[in-house]
Parts: sequence; structure tokens; C-alpha cells
Amino acid sequence: MSVFTGWRAALRIARRDALRAKGRSALVVAMIALPVLGVTAADVTYRSSVSTQAEELTASMGTADALFSDPGLGGGPIAQMPQGDSYQQAGAEDEGESGTATGSASGSASNSASDSASGGKAGPHTGPPDLKAALPRGARAITRQDVLATVTTAYGITAKTITELDTADPLVRGMVKLVRGAYPKTDRDIVANDTFLKSAGLHVGSHTTVRGIDKTFTITGAVEVPTDLKTGFLYVRPGALIKPWQRAAAADHTLAQPTPGGRSLFVKAAGGSGVSWQDVLAANKHGVLVESRSVVLDPPPDSEVPMASQFSGSDTGSGPGLRLTAALATVVTMAVLEIVLLAGPAFAVGARRSRRQLGLVGTCGGDRRHIRAAVLAGGAVLGGAGAVAGTAAGLVLTVALRPVIEGWTGTRFGGIEIHPWELLGITAIGLVTGVLAALVPALVAGRQPVVESLTGRRGVRRSSRVMPVLGTVAIVLGGAAAVLGGLKGRAMPVAAGSVLAELGVLACIPVIVGSLGRLGRFFPLAPRLALRDAARNRGRTAPAVAAVMAAVAGTVAISTYTASTQAEQAYDIHRTLPPGVLSIHADTYGEHADPARALGLARGLARRDLPVEGSPATVSRVWAGSDCDRFDDADTDACGSLTMPKPKANICPLQAAGGKDLAARLSADGHKQLMNSPKCRDAEYADANFGGDSEIVVGDSAALRVYAGLKDPAAARALAAGTPVLLNNAYAGADGKITLKAVHRYVAEDKANRERHPGKARTTVSHLSVYRAADRYAATPGIRMIMPQATAERIGLHTSPVAVVYRVTRQPTDAEEQRFDDGMSLANGGASLWQDQKPDNSDATLLILALFSGVVTLGAAAITTGLAKADAEADLTTLSAIGAPPGVRRTLSGFQCAVVAGTGVLLGTAAGAVPAVAVRLTDLKRALDQMKLHPMDSAYTPIVLPWETIGILAVAVPVLAGLLAAGFTRSRLVLARRAD
Repeated sequence: MSVFTGWRAALRIARRDALRAKGRSALVVAMIALPVLGVTAADVTYRSSVSTQAEELTASMGTADALFSDPGLGGGPIAQMPQGDSYQQAGAEDEGESGTATGSASGSASNSASDSASGGKAGPHTGPPDLKAALPRGARAITRQDVLATVTTAYGITAKTITELDTADPLVRGMVKLVRGAYPKTDRDIVANDTFLKSAGLHVGSHTTVRGIDKTFTITGAVEVPTDLKTGFLYVRPGALIKPWQRAAAADHTLAQPTPGGRSLFVKAAGGSGVSWQDVLAANKHGVLVESRSVVLDPPPDSEVPMASQFSGSDTGSGPGLRLTAALATVVTMAVLEIVLLAGPAFAVGARRSRRQLGLVGTCGGDRRHIRAAVLAGGAVLGGAGAVAGTAAGLVLTVALRPVIEGWTGTRFGGIEIHPWELLGITAIGLVTGVLAALVPALVAGRQPVVESLTGRRGVRRSSRVMPVLGTVAIVLGGAAAVLGGLKGRAMPVAAGSVLAELGVLACIPVIVGSLGRLGRFFPLAPRLALRDAARNRGRTAPAVAAVMAAVAGTVAISTYTASTQAEQAYDIHRTLPPGVLSIHADTYGEHADPARALGLARGLARRDLPVEGSPATVSRVWAGSDCDRFDDADTDACGSLTMPKPKANICPLQAAGGKDLAARLSADGHKQLMNSPKCRDAEYADANFGGDSEIVVGDSAALRVYAGLKDPAAARALAAGTPVLLNNAYAGADGKITLKAVHRYVAEDKANRERHPGKARTTVSHLSVYRAADRYAATPGIRMIMPQATAERIGLHTSPVAVVYRVTRQPTDAEEQRFDDGMSLANGGASLWQDQKPDNSDATLLILALFSGVVTLGAAAITTGLAKADAEADLTTLSAIGAPPGVRRTLSGFQCAVVAGTGVLLGTAAGAVPAVAVRLTDLKRALDQMKLHPMDSAYTPIVLPWETIGILAVAVPVLAGLLAAGFTRSRLVLARRAD
């Protein structure tokens, strides 16, 4: 007889059994399909979101053959790499200096010298290159050029970059896409993307005016830049804005000249031959940077690339590929683990429900092999159904959620990329793991005596006493290995130790579940029954708890690491204003600047348009010598200076001799404490928010209260009495005084200052007694000392109002900012709004992880509850028979579900913290090593638990699981004969 004959019968039995027990089969299929769905969706999403090189070129240059641009190196021949991402002045190869050009989101290269030539060697300035002279013969080109302009909105005005580009030309297809409306047809038409329209309160058909030249445009269409959905874009026809603006400024000298960005050309070669590498080299001789489609897709040999020798030793590496492979392997392993843990109990319950049928197989001559085959066939049937359903659902879900995913990432997919072999592999994994999940139940069923199977008795089975001991040892050893690996900065021990510790927790779960029954004595009937049922049927409960733990552990680990790195990044951010403070700065540049008038207007507009609270504080800048901001051609080195030298004894120890040795002895906390001390607080930089590197301002007690948050009556009295308030005590000497060094110089045009301080340039030194604030105020951004007006006048310094500062209840919205800016412009301007942008720590990844863990937790709890109902139907019948109220069934199901979800979440939280802490210790070791080389670099490596995510998982998910289980359970009495 063929070996397949027995399997044919087993598959037939499995198919009929699956159709007979539709509820249990649906649960198994759902839990196999869920991880397969997740892996399928992740695979398709990743493949679709990663752009091919051809798609990236289309996003940067449309359908053009090449993009010609000004590299901003000051003119003269250049050398570049074939991709156009690295370039330098020709002849600088031996010096190893190069610049880097990066295409913007809308497809233009960075053309300013400061952006594109940082680190590059600029030759003699010969002006911008002639882009058209560098074109291949017969090529067609269209021009792109940007200019920053102020445009009107529905709320006021806003500053935006407007691009002159023929968006209707076929050369830009794929780079700019029309969503609705029409492309510009005249020089009075403009198109914008939805991001700008939403922030400006405008729509297709609205009008917007460019302030200055007062040219009004009609918004004829809404466009989309597929590579950047979160930035506002505006497009007009070439020649519609910059040239009219230049002509108007030439006729009216009071009108500011526009400051266009560098030009670029989208080039289509004649005859469709493309732009060759020889064409690129010819354009380089004209000083033009070229990104050619054909060259990027088919690079020339290194022998033809002048810069190739500088990159011959570059390590392309396989680090990202290896990390991606490791990540995919981890995801697949987690999916397999969850399938086995969740589906295994279902097959075990199914085998027990079918034990009489399996016993009959034995009475008909079947041996253990045939019984095992029948149970394994059930795994194959349900596993195959779940794998196919999960793969199909993953595809459908990805397509349905594509707009949401693109909104999160800020970029459009090039298309839905489906790799059939990968999806087939995922489906096969679902099928194989379905069989693996049925393996243990098959072995147990094969060992069960035929008589016991026919009578329905389960017998008594004791839990293993060895596994908890091994699990405890694994937890201790794994946790120790992970922590020690983190302290040593080695990734492999961290990974191996974390996995070992989690496996140890898995081994201990049956004992933990068994101990839950002892807690039942403290609870009413329904939760007591739920706890004791979980403990008595730990073979069914423990795998479900383990599956929840596995899902939650991964989420908690990644969430903890992400929250910790976000806290580290927030600590490293250099704030320009204190939290909750908004500053309105007056323009001080130009001979006609009137800061006092501008700030007076700003106060009224701020009360009307901005979410300010309380009275504002006026801050004045202070300087010695000439006010250079008033003169276009003033030599700032000849205008005087005001400095507050720090005593040598108060120099930051990390910057003094032996700073590296000190850093090597410090811990991360010790380094943080030292860097936050007044001596080191401003050792790296000066804010100079209010003019001058001295960070000294003139103000009164309101400046102390509103800006610095210093509500000290003694400090206010000191200011009123003419004593400056020192916020950074490191600038005070041993005698408690500070030293001011003022160098007075004057330019010829500064007649007012000449009359006030006649004679040659002079230097004055003042020693002032100060009121010293607490050390924590040394961290106040932009200010070291607040000086009274009378003291500044007494020592011969100049002052002028520069800003008014407010406390705000929240960050102003776009509409409020635009309304304020419009009010200032209508009053002839003179002031601008400054605010410290709060770092965006919102991470959609954390939300997705929490939702994924919540879904798995709910699914696992639902599976276990359904299995418990199927497995304990006789017990529920007994409850009904002895007079239990109808609601007991409902509440019992709810508590059974909550017990599984809550236990798994708590264990998963503990298990997930281990790898997160270990990895952060690895980061700490790396930061400490870096600090030894660069003593001023921070080694602050916090460990922050994501309490919001943990709260959702630990409280909301179990409660929701219990309520759903209770809501979907029938409470009516079902009387039946119990047969044991």
C-alpha cells in the first residue's frame, strides 16, 4: 500500500472534522492568518516604499534625460562622480576636498554655495556658469528657478519658496503631478500642493498676492510632489515672477531685489540618445554639475572618472543588507512562534474533542502513526487555509491602507510591488507552522490509550518540575549575559542573552499560570472560576499567554528603545528660547529702522492674534562703539565689541588641560552634571539671540520673570537699585564682581556716535557688583546677564529695544502666525515672530506597534476564551444545572479573556524591558568611548519606559478583551445531559 493512502484518509478526516467544528476551525484559521497577514503586509509595504533607482531619477528630473545645475563653487571647471552626488573644483583631486550635492524633494539640486559646496575648494570667482552653453547639441531644456517671496493667505501672509517651472511640460511628468484643476496657462496663474492650501486656508480658484510687487495670481490647480507630501510648494510659469520683480526693483529703489536660488535645467537630448558621460565631462568644463539618467543607470568605468581615485577605497559594505536580513528573520521567527503558540492549544483541544473518533481509528486497526497523521493533517488543512487567507488579506489590507501609509511616511509609493516568490514563501511558512503547531497534540494523541479515548476520560497529568528550574536558570543567565554584553558594548551577547531570558520566561509560564488558581480565593465567583480554570487547563492557557507575551515583549522593547533615544535627542537639542516663551524681534538693520515703534505695534497684534498670557517684557540689546546694523558697508570688526570674560578659575574643566583625562574618569551622570554646571553650560556656543556674543541684555524685573522664569523678589529689587542680575555665576570672580571689556570704535558714517563719543577708539574696563541667581538659571538660552538701563548709560554703553517676549499658553497655529505677520506688514513691518520649535517626537511606529500587540493580545485572548468554552462546555452545563444565574456564563468568559490578556501583557512588559535596557547599555558604552575622545560630547543615555504604550497594553487591552468576550457570549441557560 502506498504511503500516501494513509495520508489521503487522514486529510479527508481532517477536512470533515474542520467543517464539523466550524467555530474552532475558524479560530485556528484566524490565528494562523493573523501573523501571515502582518508579514505579508510588511513585505509588500517595504517593497513598495523602497524606490528603485529609476523611480528616484523620475522623482528628481521627471522624464528628462539629465538635470544641469550650478554647483555653487564660484565658477570654473569641476569634477564629479557619475551619480552627481559628489563633486569638487577641478584640480582639487590631490587635496581630497569635495562637496556634496543632494537633490531636493521636488527634484532640484542644492545650488547655493553654502549648501552644496561645504568642504569643497572654490576656485576664483567667475560668476555662475552658463548652463545653456553646456548643453549637448540639439538638446531641449526647460528652466527651473526658486525665489523666496511673501504671499497672502486666507489668514494673512506667509513666506514661501515659489518655483518658476513649466509644470505642464512633459519633461516634469512624475516629478510634479496635477491632482485637480489645471496647470498655469498665463503669467497670472499659479499652482500649489494641498499642504500649502490647507495651511493657508485657500483652494483652487482662490487668489494669492506676492507682496512687494503686489502681483496677484489665481490658483488654477492643486499639484502633488510624490517624494514630499508634507512641505508646501508653489509653482508659476518661467518668467512670471523673478524678472518682473527685478524690473520693478530697478525702477523703485525702495523695493527689495529678489534673491533667486540657482538655476537648473531639465534637459532632453536630441534623438532620444540620452546624455552620455562624455556630455557630462564636457559640461563639467563649463562648471556645470550634471545628473544624467543614462550615466546613473549605467556608470562609466573608473578609468574614465577623474574623481574615482578618491573613492576607490570606499567601503560599500553590506551592513544595511545584513541588518535588513536580520530584521526580516526576526519578524518571520516571531510570526512562526506566535502561530505555534496560539494554534497549538487549538489543535490540542480539537484532538481532545475528537478523542473518541481517534479511538475508533485504533479499534479499526489503525496504529499510533495513523492517529498522529490524522491530527497533523488537521494542521495542514487549517494551516493551508490560514496561510492563503492571511496572504490574500495582507495584500488587500496594504492596498486599502496605502494612502494612510503614504501619509505617515510623507512619500508616495512608486506602485504596489509584489514579489511572488516572497509571498509564496510566506504562505509556505504559514502552512508549515500550522503543521508544527499540531505536532505536539499529535504526539500526545498518539500516546493516549484507546480505552481512555473511547470513554472520554482525560487522566491525570502532572506538570514538569524540571522546566521551571531550567527556565529560572535561563532567565538569570540570559539577563546577566544581556546586561554584561551591553556594558561591554557587544551586540551578540545582548541578542543571545535577551532571547535566552525570554525562552526562560516561556518555560516558567505554566508554573506562573498554575499559581493563578491560588488567587481565586480572594475574588467572587466568576473571576475565581476563571483563575482556577486557567490554572487547571494550563496546557491550553500557557501557550496563549506566551503568545501574548511574545508580541508585547517585542513592542515594549522597541518602544522603550525609541522613547529612550527620543529623550536623548531632546536633551541634545540646543534651545534658542526657554520653554513656553515667544519672542517678537525688531528689525535693527538699516538707517530707517525704528525698533521702538515696531515693538509697540507688535504688542497690540500679539494680544489680538497670538495665544499670549500676562504682561510682556521688553528686552534691549546693548553694545559699545558704532551700531553696525545701520550701515550696509560697515566693517563689523571696526564697530567695537562688548565682552564679559570668564575668570580663568571658572573655565570648564573639560576644556582645560587634562580635559580628556577627566572625561575618561567621569560616568555619564557625572559628565551630565558637569556639563550642566555654570562653568560648562555655555562652553560650546553662544546664543546671541538679542545681538552681540556677550549675551548681555538690558531689561527690568519683567524680563527676569517672563523670559528667565526667575520670580525672586530680591533679584527684582537688585535690578531696580541698579545692580545687574547674573544668570551664569561662572562669570563672577572671587570678589563677586564681573568684568566688562568694551572696545569703542566708530565708522565714518556714524555721526551721532561720533558726536556723543568724540576722539579715537578706546577701550574701557568696568568691574560691576552683581546679584547672582541660582545655578539652574545658567541654562537660560541667549542670556547670561540682565543689566538695568541706568547702569548701561552710566558706563557709556548704547542700548536699543530689540525684542518683546511673552509667555504663551501653546504654540501658535499657522493661521495665527499668518494673521500676525499680515498685521505687521500692513503697519510697514519692522518686527518678526521667533519661537522655539518643539521637537516632533511623535512616532507612528510606536502607535503601529501598540496596535499590532493589541490585536495579537485580543486575538490570543479571544482564541483562548473560545477554546475554554469549547473545552469546558460540560462544566458550564453543570453550572447551569445547579442554578447558576445566566450572567455567570457571560462574566466567566469575560474574566477568562482578561486573565490571559493581562497575564501575557505583564510578563511581556517585563521580558521586553531586558533587551531594551541591554541595548541602551551598549549605546552608553559607545557614548562613553566617544566622550573620552571628545570631552565636550554628551554621554547622556537615558532609559525611558513608554508609559503610554504600556498603559494601553496593560490596562486598556485586557479590559477591552474582557468586555468583548462578555459581550459576545450567550447568557441563556443551556440544559444538557453531562456524560463523562
